[in-house]
Amino acid sequence: MGKTAAILLARLIFAGIFAMAAAFKFSGMESTAAYIAAAGFPFPLLLAWVAAFFEIALVIAFLTGAFFSEAALVAAAYVIFLAFAFHGPSRWSGSEAEFGFFVDHFSFFAGLLFASVCGPGNKLAIHRGFIWRE
Repeated sequence: MGKTAAILLARLIFAGIFAMAAAFKFSGMESTAAYIAAAGFPFPLLLAWVAAFFEIALVIAFLTGAFFSEAALVAAAYVIFLAFAFHGPSRWSGSEAEFGFFVDHFSFFAGLLFASVCGPGNKLAIHRGFIWRE
């Protein structure tokens, strides 16, 4: 019972984090695009929309368990990309907080990798996917 509860709670936390990120993007798409542009990426508004819908897809995968391992693995890569793109070493001299944000991404990355390998659990999960099946 405890393992099942922990897995379901972890899935809710992952989904909640990405849902909040998507909500912030949808509620302030121009601000998100400006942040992306400030990091030097082309087509910032398009990338902001793509990121928001990508995060919604992650939410669906984490909540349903469908393609959970794949979603967790792709989310892990996304989180590391965000760490370097928006909080990487070039930003540390301007703010100690940026280093903290950078490091925080690695704990999230580790959790997503672990989730990818362990899967969505046996309860309240649609068991569809292509990887880590034994």
